[in-house]
Amino acid sequence: MNISYEEAVSRCWAEVDLTRLVLNYKNALMHLKAGTQLICVLKADAYGLGAPMVAQRLYQEGQRFFAVASFDEAAQLKAVLPDIDVLILGLCSKAQAVKAIEQGMLLTVFSPAYADTVKAAAGIAQKVARAHVKIETGLNRLGLNPAQAADAIEAMLDGGAIALEGLFTHLALRNRESDRKQIDLLTGVRDALASRGIAVPMTHALDSIGMVRYPEDHLDAVRTGAWLYGVYPRGYAHPEESQLAMTVKTRIAQLHSVKAGECLGYDETHPISRDSVIATLSCGYIDGYPRLNSIGAVEIRGQRAPVAGLVCMDQMMVDVTDIPDAREGDEVILLGGTIGVDEYASVAGLNRNESLARTGKRVARVYMENGKVVSCVLPLE
Repeated sequence: MNISYEEAVSRCWAEVDLTRLVLNYKNALMHLKAGTQLICVLKADAYGLGAPMVAQRLYQEGQRFFAVASFDEAAQLKAVLPDIDVLILGLCSKAQAVKAIEQGMLLTVFSPAYADTVKAAAGIAQKVARAHVKIETGLNRLGLNPAQAADAIEAMLDGGAIALEGLFTHLALRNRESDRKQIDLLTGVRDALASRGIAVPMTHALDSIGMVRYPEDHLDAVRTGAWLYGVYPRGYAHPEESQLAMTVKTRIAQLHSVKAGECLGYDETHPISRDSVIATLSCGYIDGYPRLNSIGAVEIRGQRAPVAGLVCMDQMMVDVTDIPDAREGDEVILLGGTIGVDEYASVAGLNRNESLARTGKRVARVYMENGKVVSCVLPLE
């Protein structure tokens, strides 16, 4: 739902920097070897940035292939960009598979039983199902056993209801040796199919981490998600190539004085040690901020203000005693500015991708490019 800028920044909002998004995208392309395609992963609402807007902006740059986790996510993208290719990485019901096939989406086939579901759906849709087949090589999540994969895929293709457009796996990224084994298992299945006269148009194994760690194994495509949004591999020598594309902000709703020894909110175990000025912020854990208890900090007027007490569902408190010029209505940075995603995730015990993707649906997204507001969207409808 489109809203005004004034409405968007009234309580809690996320500024999505499309300039940085495009920069990250172009830098990802620069890493790819000749002939390798980029599949942009927009699952979880583009990791919280807003999948429709992200897809449309990348489409303007020439991107045509995306991946998501579910049929509903794919349908959301197809509604705004009907001519794109969208690979659904997870499970669909038969009814969803029918709709996906009718709209030309690509399904991930990961077992003989699911292949039967897809075949049945193709029959109802009266259209061939486009599919990428997933091979289980060591992540132990979804996929065909490599030892039986060639036979299983040959059986899937019998009858012509399924068209094999790709073969892929996902690395566990445990260590270089196990990653090498996984890639070899995948290419082994590809080669076994080739020996049977079954061509695989696209083989892919790498995510954002693999993209920079294993340039020799880019194969036909690389699936990149986190990199686009500013989460680069830990220890990577060029962090400027993947810049945080989302800053989450809120406002000070009220300032009040609290005496030493008092507790804040629902907390009973962290009495404040001094007479303090406490700022109540219009954001809580349902908006995505972790449910911290007197740890972590936010940024106000360029200074750090520590979280005070237990973060509530809709509000939270911070100590601004040492920021005497703090005022009601001030902007507060929760994620971004001097608070990078690594620090934010570490304090809360979160995965870095989760730190972005947990941003709530009542948090307005303010899209900016070259420092100017492009549009304001409220995901909550």
